[in-house]
Amino acid sequence: MPDHVEITSDRERVEERVRRWCERARLDGRRAALSDAAAVAIAAGRLDEDTRAILAERRRAGKPLPSVGGFAAIRVLDDERRRWLAKDTKNKPGSALVYRMRAAELAKRLEHLRTALVMSTKHYATGVRAVRRDRRDGLHLDLTQRDALFDALIHTPVPKQETGTVAVRTGLSMLDSAADRVAEVAKNTRFEELGDRASSVMADFADQKDDVFTDRYETLLFLAGSSIDQVQLSPAWRSDHFVVQRTQLDLVDELTQVAVDTNSLREIADELDGIAAMMFDDATRAQVASRRTALDAVWSQLVDRVAALVRVADLVTRAEGDLRTLDVVEKAHSLDNRIDALIARAGNRELSADNTHFVGDQLGT
Repeated sequence: MPDHVEITSDRERVEERVRRWCERARLDGRRAALSDAAAVAIAAGRLDEDTRAILAERRRAGKPLPSVGGFAAIRVLDDERRRWLAKDTKNKPGSALVYRMRAAELAKRLEHLRTALVMSTKHYATGVRAVRRDRRDGLHLDLTQRDALFDALIHTPVPKQETGTVAVRTGLSMLDSAADRVAEVAKNTRFEELGDRASSVMADFADQKDDVFTDRYETLLFLAGSSIDQVQLSPAWRSDHFVVQRTQLDLVDELTQVAVDTNSLREIADELDGIAAMMFDDATRAQVASRRTALDAVWSQLVDRVAALVRVADLVTRAEGDLRTLDVVEKAHSLDNRIDALIARAGNRELSADNTHFVGDQLGT
């Protein structure tokens, strides 16, 4: 009974942590960009069922997609392009051309990456017979499907800020604390408004010490992908100790399913927001509110599924230390056996040494 209670409380703690991260759209600390495998699994959540099935079959068959230096880079480039296009040029007529040229340059780089992903002759069948064979085996992606995949990869979840140096992160942590102190010192003084503004600017800049996302949906997807990367990179997970668990849980497929439901939920929630903004009668507002309540249950289920992935990642990471200890113990036992065998042969070595010395003595006379 105590073990069951402990497991239940552990699940609840992880789920609450995931829920808090998503509602804040912020993950504590900084994490590596998603792997290509995780990015493709999340992108598959935006594709039709047939394309998803082909991607899954290609993964199982060990057929990789063209590498473009990290699929997360596609999203980063597109975000930067959008920022240049969105810059205010009303009072900067000379800057408008520069901004457009910069955006055009980024668009050109994105098209280059699209061509690399879509048109690779190394990764996709080209001859008639080869295409027919891949179609028969469920491995062929046609041009339209590859284009759709690239469009989906543009939405790969990435943090808003780029990772800084260790020195920068340390400074940001200090700045975060300073922001709180500035607001506190200025409180109830004539500088309170100025202090609040300064504190807000400092806190926004200090956000760079954490991974911050556009919304709770991107946070959830990034966290799920990051957890799966953590598991798959673990030597413990790839060891013989977890053979059964690896057959029980297809991590990439689970990530794609989470992405499918998360994208559907976000799309429906956005449509509800649009309806709520246009309708003002009580009946419509009540209906929208009831639909939102129904969607809350779906969100809770998604949080629970991702929390399960986070918990698996935590447990696998914890197991690495246990397995290292086990390896040390096994090596110690092995060393003991080798020492015992060495000692057991000592008598033979004495006889051999005596015999050699005897021969030497004979030679010396």
